[in-house]
Amino acid sequence: YGELNARANRLAHHLIALGVKPDQPVAICLARSVAVVVGLLAILKAGGAYLPLDAAYPSARLHQVLKDAAPRLLLADEAGRAALGPEALADVSVVDLMAATPAWAELPACNLDPRALGLTSRHLAYVIYTSGSTGTPKGVMIEHASTVNLLHWSSEVFAESEISRTLFSTSISFDLSVYECFVPLSQGSTLYVVENALALAERSLDISLINTVPSAIAALVDKKAVPVSASVINSCGERLKVGLIEKAFESSRVEKIYNLYAPSETTTYSTWICLRRGEAVVETIGRPIANTRVYLLDGDGAPVPSGAVGELYIGGAGVARGYLNRPELTAERFIASPFVEADRLYRTGDLARYLPDGNLEFLGRNDDQVKIRGFRIEPGDIAARLAEHAWVREAVVVAHQDGTGEPRLVAYLVAAAEHAADAEGGDLAGTLRAHLSERLPEYMVPSAFVQLAALPLTPNGKLDRKALPAPQDEAYARAVYEAPQGEIETALATIWAELLGVERVGRHDHFFALGGHSLLAVRLLSRVSQVVGVALPLSTLFAKPVLADLAASLVDELSRSGAQDLPAIVAVPRDAALVLSFAQQRLWFLAQLDQSGTNYHIPLAWRLKGGLDRSAWQRSLDRVLARQEALRSVFVAPEGKPWVELLPQDAGLPVVEHDRRDRPDADEALLDLCREEARTPFDLARGPLIRGRLIRISDEEHVFLLTQHHIVSDGWSLGVLARELSQLYRAFVAGDDDPLPPLVIQYPDYAAWQRRWLTGERLSNQAQYWRNALSGAPARLALRTDRPRPAQQLFAGAGVAVVIDADLTRGLRR
Repeated sequence: YGELNARANRLAHHLIALGVKPDQPVAICLARSVAVVVGLLAILKAGGAYLPLDAAYPSARLHQVLKDAAPRLLLADEAGRAALGPEALADVSVVDLMAATPAWAELPACNLDPRALGLTSRHLAYVIYTSGSTGTPKGVMIEHASTVNLLHWSSEVFAESEISRTLFSTSISFDLSVYECFVPLSQGSTLYVVENALALAERSLDISLINTVPSAIAALVDKKAVPVSASVINSCGERLKVGLIEKAFESSRVEKIYNLYAPSETTTYSTWICLRRGEAVVETIGRPIANTRVYLLDGDGAPVPSGAVGELYIGGAGVARGYLNRPELTAERFIASPFVEADRLYRTGDLARYLPDGNLEFLGRNDDQVKIRGFRIEPGDIAARLAEHAWVREAVVVAHQDGTGEPRLVAYLVAAAEHAADAEGGDLAGTLRAHLSERLPEYMVPSAFVQLAALPLTPNGKLDRKALPAPQDEAYARAVYEAPQGEIETALATIWAELLGVERVGRHDHFFALGGHSLLAVRLLSRVSQVVGVALPLSTLFAKPVLADLAASLVDELSRSGAQDLPAIVAVPRDAALVLSFAQQRLWFLAQLDQSGTNYHIPLAWRLKGGLDRSAWQRSLDRVLARQEALRSVFVAPEGKPWVELLPQDAGLPVVEHDRRDRPDADEALLDLCREEARTPFDLARGPLIRGRLIRISDEEHVFLLTQHHIVSDGWSLGVLARELSQLYRAFVAGDDDPLPPLVIQYPDYAAWQRRWLTGERLSNQAQYWRNALSGAPARLALRTDRPRPAQQLFAGAGVAVVIDADLTRGLRR
């Protein structure tokens, strides 16, 4: 250590002479070697804050960081220079750490006095960039006090023998490196500097502690590459599964596995638990480290009850100062604590709950949550159930937008080594679907199961979601293929393939196993009614979801009642009054009762990332309005009876623009605009009943608010709208013409068809059904209420969570 410390001191004196001062970022970009440790120590000793740049990262990413942080100095070697390129190096002074005769070689080797430098515990130790959920790098500013808290806690928890020979394998651009470098150095232990943790598979190293992410641990375990000398594994950066813990103990001599959790914004580690060989294994991130406070809060910032899911907030000594040059984002994510005076909380965006023993169970990101067919789903819960199957080593579940326009859950998994042959040779999708169907409701069972050799990772070792491949046809659960037989089965298979977005459908395939759900079921039966001429109830499909069985039901119904000859939907003249559909008539009537005029709005907010061609965007909006007569419909009723009129094709979709760049209150201003937009009523008689607001957040980011009245749109229409807008915008940006095919029929044609068809005996039969069903029902529903009913309905709702235990769930399934 004497020589290493002397080299760092000499370099520190040189950096001070070059003008380094407290809180000033100094970039460092080197190939992994002892020089990395010397450079980091020198920057800290000089009073600066080190800004790590990994030479293995893409140059575009490194340029983004340099542009944002704007350091005056860069410590580099040949690898660092090559990674950055001459253009980036032009704006920074480079200190070459590999110079044959460095300028600092003869400078004093003595330690520097921090007080003489004006350095305090509140100055920055480092600025580390993390992409987070947006993909835009943001610099997390960590002060000396926060780092020292981590070092003190580590010295109390880890025995000297455990960190005596620590593997330093993590990129310095990833905050796990703070532990690997400075914890051993602060206690006089040995560092083994290697390129990455997987180097253990190729080199025999006498190390005592491995500190890395679960994906790297899994690879070492599979390769049986955990050194015999290793007694401790620190797992961090990702969710640690029970199966991996058990396998690590089985395949190595490790005595302890520490599961550690914290975002970069709270200094490497904020919670911990030590799992010892021979003890019961529980999937938990444990409790807070020293001088750290953890809170689970609901959407209103109130603590959730024990066992309930809440967002994880972290306070105490480890909380970062904030984000470099991002005051708005800092104000959003770092808030004053309502629980401890003068404390600050970091809002992690992670979900967790307390286990009965007081430890925390990590449940994934709240922004990973997806909403499919009205259900809010936590993909992490599904992945956890998948990992319980013996065939599965790792799993991740994401929502994938397929060709049908409907988001579907797709599971990506890596097979356990000992079951790889079973997974390869067996019906993987069918087996795992059956496994999940016993444990989860139908809407949480993925449509497709994709087996990968390994999950794609970012340079930091975290899951790279953008690199996950789209599911192919074989990823869907299906029976052994047998071609459809007969006219009915063939027609059904064609409809299924179109609705489900799969290449082919066999006679033994299961509608719901292929990704079908209730909304698609309704569309399916509507198509069957048109093509085959038989109207089956929805219950028939749920009772007989296999293609051959459903076809047999259709044949039986045809033999009993014959085909129902439904009239075709044809275009009607536009020079006469257009009728409302029954759905539009209901909504028009409700709109007359709705004094606020906003309860049937459909508000949307889209974040548009990257440069926006505003002319092409407005042209795309105008073209959608011109194309879709439903959106140009207005509803006039001069004598109390409504009919539809159409706005001219060139009416244009109204868009109000706002510029919120450089506003200190940009986030609050955006929320105010969202509220104002959603609460502004429409005039059904004048229209248009769709409008937008384009809010400029920065040159590379906009928010587009789109509001429609429910009388001209519904949930399914939103997918059509988004798809058409996307296709039009891409074409107009490229200078092409409108790529969308013309519409043969429009919604007014459907409304006219519906009115013609549902008349006479058909209408009388349906009305009589409801008269019979409601015979004897009370004229007024007089339920007792816990408070007086208001004179006017307020439409204010809330959610009540109900947990159904496993036994009752299984009973309900049976």
